[in-house]
Amino acid sequence: MAGEKEVKLFGIVGSPFVSRVEIALKLKGVEYQYIHESVNNKSDLLIKYNPVHKMVPVLVHNEKSVCESLVIVEYIDETWNKGHHGDPFLPSDPHQRAMARFWAKFIDDKVVPAIYKAAWNPNEREREKGVEESLEALKILEKKLKGRFFNGDSVGLVDIAGLYVAYWVPIVEEAGGLHYWFNGEKFPKLEKWSHEIVNHPTIKLALPPKENLLAYAKAQFQSIAASK
Repeated sequence: MAGEKEVKLFGIVGSPFVSRVEIALKLKGVEYQYIHESVNNKSDLLIKYNPVHKMVPVLVHNEKSVCESLVIVEYIDETWNKGHHGDPFLPSDPHQRAMARFWAKFIDDKVVPAIYKAAWNPNEREREKGVEESLEALKILEKKLKGRFFNGDSVGLVDIAGLYVAYWVPIVEEAGGLHYWFNGEKFPKLEKWSHEIVNHPTIKLALPPKENLLAYAKAQFQSIAASK
C-alpha cells in the first residue's frame, strides 16, 4: 500500500518497548524504515517528533508522529485493519477491549517496574521488595491467562505488552543467576505462553538477538556488583 512506505520507526536495538512496535508492524505486514537512535546523542529529528519525552519508540506515519509503545501498537492496529493485515490486536467488544488496555497497562505499571527493581536496584532491601512485588504481579497475570494467548488464539495487545516477561525476563535471570520467576513451578501457564509467543514465526524473527541482550544484562550486573 502507498501509505506504508511513509512509515518510519525511531528506536534503539534491544529495547523491549521498541520491539513491541517492530513486532506489531511485522504482524500487520507493514513496510517501514527503521531509524536507529543513540541513547546519549538524540537526533534533532527524534526531538522534533517527540518533543515532550524525547524518547523512543516514535512512529512517524505520513509525517505525523505517534509516541509511547502501547499507544503506537493501538494506532497500528486501527490504521492497518483490513485486507492482508492480519488479525486485530484488540477485541471488537468494548468491554473486552477496555480490559485488554487495562492488562497491558498493568504490565507496564506493575510487572515491569517490579522486575526492574528486583534485578537492578543497588539497594538489597529494595531488590527484595522488588522480588515480592514482581511475584505478586505475575501471580495475578498467571490467573488472567486462559488460553494460548491473552488474546485467545491470536496475538493481541496484552501479548505484545507481555513480551518483556516472555523474552527479556528469562535473559535477565540467566545473566544474574537468578531463580525468582521462571523455574518451571511458579507460573506454568506463563511459561507455556512465553514459549508460544517467542516462537511465533513472525515474532521469533523480529526479536533482538539473545546473545546481545545477555551480554548487556551481564554487564549491568557486574556494574552493580562493582559499586558495592
